[in-house]
Amino acid sequence: MTDHDRSTALAAFLLRIALGAMFIAHSLILKLFVFTLPGTAKFFGSIGLPEWSAYMVFALEAIGGVLLILGVQVRLVAAMLVPILAGATWAHWGNGWMFGYPNGGWEYPLYLTLLAGVQVLLGEGAYALQKTRPLVLGSVS
Repeated sequence: MTDHDRSTALAAFLLRIALGAMFIAHSLILKLFVFTLPGTAKFFGSIGLPEWSAYMVFALEAIGGVLLILGVQVRLVAAMLVPILAGATWAHWGNGWMFGYPNGGWEYPLYLTLLAGVQVLLGEGAYALQKTRPLVLGSVS
C-alpha cells in the first residue's frame, strides 16, 4: 500500500466517523430529545411531507449513523442517506443560504449531501468492520 493509499484510507475513515456522528446527533439528540419525534413529525407535516416520514428519517439516520461509524455497507448506507440530506436541503431552501439564519439555511444540508456523495465514492476507508472492493470510475489525470 502506497502512502497515497494510506492517506486516502485514513481520509475516508475520518469522513465516515464524522458523518456517522452527525447522523446520530441529528437523529437521537435533535429529533428524539430536542424536537421529540411527534414534534419532528409535525414539522414534516408543516412543510408538506407525510408526518410518518419523520419516523422513517429518524430511523434511517440513527441506524445509518451507527453503520457508518462501524464501517458496514458504507457505500450503500451513504447512498441511501443522500436523498435524506437532499430533502433537508430542500426543507431549508426558503430560509436563505446561511444555516445560522432563523430556521437554518440550506448551506449545511447541501454540504452534508456532498460529503455523503464523496463517502460513496471513497468507500469505508481504514478501520472498517466490512471491507468492500474499490469503486473504479475510470482514469482521472
